[in-house]
Amino acid sequence: MEEQSLEITGKTVEEAIEIATLELGVGREGVAVDVVSHGRSGILGIGSEPAKVRVRRIDANGIAGDALSIVSRILKSLDVIALASIRSIGADENEPAVIDIQGEDAGLLIGKRGETLRSLQMLVNMMLSQQTDHQSSRMPVILDIEHYRKRKERNLQRLAEKMANRASETGNSVELEYMNASDRRIVHMALSSSKSVTTESKGEGQNRRVMIIPSKK
Repeated sequence: MEEQSLEITGKTVEEAIEIATLELGVGREGVAVDVVSHGRSGILGIGSEPAKVRVRRIDANGIAGDALSIVSRILKSLDVIALASIRSIGADENEPAVIDIQGEDAGLLIGKRGETLRSLQMLVNMMLSQQTDHQSSRMPVILDIEHYRKRKERNLQRLAEKMANRASETGNSVELEYMNASDRRIVHMALSSSKSVTTESKGEGQNRRVMIIPSKK
């Protein structure tokens, strides 16, 4: 159950989260965190701004809390400078639990085309599935890094719209570069209501990609 919500500032995101957990009297697994601002150090203190986080107290006796523990252990074993926090506890199957990773080395965990992040997510979910309480859950947790997934989704939507305009204007089909299933789905959904083009996937395995086809006039 989600309860209290606070906005806290600190010199760093990590410090702000620590202050919030102390005020709420809970551990890191007991809060969901949304980073409002990373802040900035400025020059000789001039122009500096504190980091700000919005923190919600949650009941972490479930998938989100267990996933946070697993991700934190993995980050420690990899010796990367990054911090994991709960963004969403996963109220139901339509709102999956989300663990966000932030920090100096967080970008290294994304990898080319997000492949490293995807592999890390699969590992976390595999470890979760080995726990009796979560054996019936299918991909119950999503990992994100500083809202990378949302940025990528917006970029794919813009790409889809741009290529759809090209296909419509030239009358020629446009073939996108290969994509994984989740990225292809974003493109298909972005153009699903278009009257000027249709989409279909072609190819096999890692070479599967989206074709944007102009509608017949």
